[in-house]
Amino acid sequence: MEFTLLPVTPFAQNCTLVWCPETRKAAVIDPGGEPERILAELAKRDLELDAIWLTHGHLDHVGATGELKARLGVPVIGPHQADDFWLSRLDEQARMFGFPAPVAFSPDRYLDDGDTLTLGTLRFEVLHCPGHTPGHVVLFNREARWAQVGDVLFKGSIGRTDFPMGNHQQLLDAIRNKLFLLGDDVRFVPGHGPMSTLGEERRTNPFVADSRFG
Repeated sequence: MEFTLLPVTPFAQNCTLVWCPETRKAAVIDPGGEPERILAELAKRDLELDAIWLTHGHLDHVGATGELKARLGVPVIGPHQADDFWLSRLDEQARMFGFPAPVAFSPDRYLDDGDTLTLGTLRFEVLHCPGHTPGHVVLFNREARWAQVGDVLFKGSIGRTDFPMGNHQQLLDAIRNKLFLLGDDVRFVPGHGPMSTLGEERRTNPFVADSRFG
């Protein structure tokens, strides 16, 4: 498995391009904006975009989805259907955050806990991790010990839960009872900021470290 991070828009959210080195098939995860930059990266690396994968429905993570889908005809997969609450309000989100109005889209497939995604020879497991949004999912490649966690967990912090339909306890439960069980060695890409490992956060993150929970 290979990947590269493309922080996009003034929010610097991590759009991730992940691909199978054997087949050169790629998925773009959370294309929050700057579609031309994403397309240029695909061309530079001679990759074939197979799908768009979404961890959740906030505009800063889906803003370029509609345009990429319209231009390339690839399916949009994810998030969990509970995030229709957010996907149906993209224009409202754009006004709130000062973003241009996005091209509308609907997911071709929603994801549930326990689903799997394939990309060439790669396999990704789906974990439903609500709290930041009700339909947030995490994508985990067990062989590479790698996860894309969106806005669930960050290096030294956790996702906000003060947006509509956020739930702080659900978020803590998702991190402690799902993500941390994947293993301390798992590297993860957060929705914003630098990568970390689950073990590092379990030891030092002031919100979810083991020391906080006895």
